[in-house]
Amino acid sequence: MIYKLQFADLLPYWDLVAQGLLFTIVLTLAATFTGVGVGTVAASARSFGPVWADRLIGVYVELIRNTPFIVQLFFIFFGLPAAGVKLSEAQAAFLAMTLNLGAYSTEIIRAGMQAVSKGHIEAGESLALTKLQILRHVVLQQAFAKIYPALSSQIIIVMLGSSVVSQISAEDLTYAANYIQSRNFRAFEIYLVSAGLYLVLAIVMRAMLAAFGRVWFAKG
Repeated sequence: MIYKLQFADLLPYWDLVAQGLLFTIVLTLAATFTGVGVGTVAASARSFGPVWADRLIGVYVELIRNTPFIVQLFFIFFGLPAAGVKLSEAQAAFLAMTLNLGAYSTEIIRAGMQAVSKGHIEAGESLALTKLQILRHVVLQQAFAKIYPALSSQIIIVMLGSSVVSQISAEDLTYAANYIQSRNFRAFEIYLVSAGLYLVLAIVMRAMLAAFGRVWFAKG
């Protein structure tokens, strides 16, 4: 039996694919900014904050890194309403991705901070810089330069992992693919197309992150 590809059957649904792709891109960008922001604050608190902050953030990091993302997503979307917190599909997906990336980026950024020479920190202190100034201009600048490739890879991983948000009916690219195959039963074609779009999106994001890194660290 020879299977005949019929990509033409997908054309009536191109707008759904475009909307799903746009949703995935916007969700990833939003979660990247907030997730890395959470990771930066948490890593700084673990490295330079009080002991209780280090332990509290450590619990958060271990909880997120040692549980499946889809369970975290289900807890936020299905579990929190029991506590009176009801979120939309998009809000739950955004929060889950932010917390997930925040936990992983916390440890990535903290590793970069620990690699900064103590001599540079002491030099900042000798110049009468405040702790915040040392953190911003000495520690974080060097830390991000060291861990940027690893952080970029984690962002790509989170983007690819966002496909599971379709399980709560968030209208991303995978949701669109599931909807289309349920209507025309061209599963091979639509999932091949969606896989190709994820591949292109990952490659483009990696190239953009690399370009941004070159400009950012060149200025530093």
